[in-house]
Amino acid sequence: MREAVQHEQFWRLLRVLGHILKGLAIVAVRFPALSPDQQHARVQAWSMQLLARAGVSLRILGTPPVNGPVMLVANHISWLDIPVMHAARHCRFVSKSDVQAWPLVGTLATAAGTLYIERNSRRDALRMVRSMHEALERGEVLAVFPEGTTGDGRAMLPFHANLLQAAVTADAFVQPVGLHFADRATGMTSFAPSYIGDETLVGSIWRTLRAPAIEAVVHYGVPEQAQGRDRRAWTQHLHDTVDRLRQT
Repeated sequence: MREAVQHEQFWRLLRVLGHILKGLAIVAVRFPALSPDQQHARVQAWSMQLLARAGVSLRILGTPPVNGPVMLVANHISWLDIPVMHAARHCRFVSKSDVQAWPLVGTLATAAGTLYIERNSRRDALRMVRSMHEALERGEVLAVFPEGTTGDGRAMLPFHANLLQAAVTADAFVQPVGLHFADRATGMTSFAPSYIGDETLVGSIWRTLRAPAIEAVVHYGVPEQAQGRDRRAWTQHLHDTVDRLRQT
């Protein structure tokens, strides 16, 4: 029995690696000839297939945005959050610049339209606000993780209010999103995909692939605008809303 489980885990790993290589090939060969809408559809389909190969099913609660401009605001648990949200609804992520240099993952993230920010640079933060504002004015769907890093899946970290500035200046809707991973058999919270502290990305991926079947839950809340609220007060309200969504 144990050997059969290990055999399945090994093949799951090979399927995931093969799918990543397929994604790199699509980006290099097919992406240049595709329209933005076709690229978005490819990213969403590829993300759904990645989850299937990793043994992760997807459950969507609430209503994803049909069109932009809108900024999705979600809690951050794992490296798996990005493909999960792409599978539910394609969006352009705002991510720390380190991701761009990650082997394989950085190439795929860039192809998916990720906007990168140097978190320790005030000048770059201002540049990113302008870029996000312009993207929203073009009617795009952006996604941010205002915690700024991954949490342990138990309690959420505080939100950084500066990531909402573009939505305030563009008078765009912000839609709270709660992310949660559960053991598919028991319904209990699964911490297998967590990626915190000194953990390595490879170690987190391998633990996820070895875990019993996982269900990723994406719970969309109701889009809202600032409506004259102070940015920090609005940020705290969104934090509390996301916290509630991830637990229901």
